[in-house]
Amino acid sequence: MGIRDFCRTHFRHFNAAALVDAAEGYRRHVDGGGKMLVTLAGAMSTAELGISLAEMIRQDKVHAISCTGANLEEDLFNLVAHEAYERVPNYRDLTPADELALLGRHMNRVTDTCIPEMEAMRRIEAVVLEEWMAADRAGERYFPHEFMYRVLRGGKLESSYEIDPKNSWLLAACEKNLPIWVPGWEDATLGNMYAGHCISGDVKNVHTVRTGIEAMQTLAAWYTDVAPKTPVGFFQIGGGIAGDFPICVVPMLHQDLQRTGVPLWGYFCQISDSTTSYGSYSGAVPNEKITWGKLGLDTPKYIVESDASIVAPLLFAYVLDQ
Repeated sequence: MGIRDFCRTHFRHFNAAALVDAAEGYRRHVDGGGKMLVTLAGAMSTAELGISLAEMIRQDKVHAISCTGANLEEDLFNLVAHEAYERVPNYRDLTPADELALLGRHMNRVTDTCIPEMEAMRRIEAVVLEEWMAADRAGERYFPHEFMYRVLRGGKLESSYEIDPKNSWLLAACEKNLPIWVPGWEDATLGNMYAGHCISGDVKNVHTVRTGIEAMQTLAAWYTDVAPKTPVGFFQIGGGIAGDFPICVVPMLHQDLQRTGVPLWGYFCQISDSTTSYGSYSGAVPNEKITWGKLGLDTPKYIVESDASIVAPLLFAYVLDQ
């Protein structure tokens, strides 16, 4: 029994049924020629979403990505340092002293998974710093993901790969030259490191890494070019800035630039465990977005209230008919 048959047989009610509905909607959207922007919040790269997301990218089921700086860098961390990661299945039982011991070993914990600072973060910092400094000296400026693409294309890390490269979503995106937007990059590990290198003077021009406002400008240009030709869907994993930032491009074009004829998002799905509550945006039901000019009355809308580390790979496998 394939994934589609399994889901259709067993996932008939509640969030399980919502998963099937969303997957069918996704499939109809892209099979009909639509484009899909996927947003990544949380720690999906450390959850190794690349195993399923990379294949979605290769098979042209994903056409653009908005992600946190953490998701951008953590896919690369996992690519070169997978064997040094440690799992802590009993993380709920850790005492503050246990946590301090992990810090002493330079093991940064994300729920049940520890990212090794020296093997992952500092190794990537060294090669990215070379790119930052080279661009700084040349008076060139790039977005965070473009620096990552330059590192990957330069080949300096190839001998250090510790997973099958086909399981890296960033490598798949690089090979497709996928557009990526990384709002709020400065709060990520590499963003912190970049700020430190600007303070120390290793990088002279803080604007060597392009800004969030420039990212919104390029997103607006991309959407303005693509959406009139083919519907653009919005598949949101989690909440936060990774989703909030890109979805706002449509009302910005309409309301702030007073442009007419700009299509609304053509599909919307969010996987989230956030509950609807007073003032909660991550937990807001899709209909609320109609009032903000993001979605239309007839936009296909889905919300799967569950764990994205379970739901997203299943849904992607469904779309890919694996």
